[in-house]
Amino acid sequence: MSVSTARKAGVIGGGAWGTALAQVCARAGLDTVLWAREAAVVASVNAGHENGLFLPGIALDASIRASADLADLADRDIVLAVAPAQHLRSTLAAFAPHVREGLPVVLCAKGVEQGTLKLMTEVLAETIPQAAPAVLSGPSFAAEVARGLPTAVTLACPDEDCARDLSEMIATPTFRPYFATDMIGAEAGGAVKNVLAIACGIVEGRGLGRSAHAALITRGFAELTRLALALGGEAQTVAGLCGLGDLVLTCSSPQSRNMSVGLALGAGQTLEQALAGKLSVAEGVASAPAVRQLAANLGVDVPICEAVAAILAGEADVDAAIAGLLSRPLREEN
Repeated sequence: MSVSTARKAGVIGGGAWGTALAQVCARAGLDTVLWAREAAVVASVNAGHENGLFLPGIALDASIRASADLADLADRDIVLAVAPAQHLRSTLAAFAPHVREGLPVVLCAKGVEQGTLKLMTEVLAETIPQAAPAVLSGPSFAAEVARGLPTAVTLACPDEDCARDLSEMIATPTFRPYFATDMIGAEAGGAVKNVLAIACGIVEGRGLGRSAHAALITRGFAELTRLALALGGEAQTVAGLCGLGDLVLTCSSPQSRNMSVGLALGAGQTLEQALAGKLSVAEGVASAPAVRQLAANLGVDVPICEAVAAILAGEADVDAAIAGLLSRPLREEN
């Protein structure tokens, strides 16, 4: 079956974002199965058409079926992998026995794997080499997407025809994927912006003002671009929805899990206090040390990401990290 005629979708990950993407697939007319690790999520979706644990109060399409068995995704024509970045490898390895040759697997987690310092496409290549990889990334809050509010994202796949077909398959009147072929750029943007969102939250929490906030986004985007280029991505990719667009959204609203962690740190809380009671994962916390090490290995200057990693690791307090950034030598902007 060609991608363009596929009618069955699977979503791996029953958190807020996975549930929202299952909603997108169902609205696009796809027969949709949502895999969730949590029995409570499976029961809530199947019995009440709601994810009461991660997206309470949002009615889900009644056609979405939830399952705790990855084998139920074996007959799907497209699978969206939305497990958190640091758990993606184990989840994909468990799914691998059920994957046929050429199955499109769209990676929706944003991060760099700790230890290996690998992007999610590399993790997929090692765990399910028979899959056809794609990346979905862009400015998108799960609750807004699930409610059907207008959203635009990047869907990247090395094969342009496949990228186009996948985009057309999951598009709805309010969910608009723009297709691209640069998966590395799409991944780099999504991974680094989470770290920068923590930095923006710290600036807000410390009351440093909107001027500092704007400067941080701009200089952070320069770091994101340098790292993406060093990895082999393209500047025009990160200047789009999956880079600049996602950065602006994630760095501008406390609705962002990563920014909310930064807000708490900037207000004087410890990392443990900032994370206490949160069910959803703030990917930037785990990605920060990996991004710092990856950039160091590539010889890329990422002072803001380095400062965030140092704060999270307890190597520097907030004020010392800010002072260190402000005391850097003056330089040409570009």
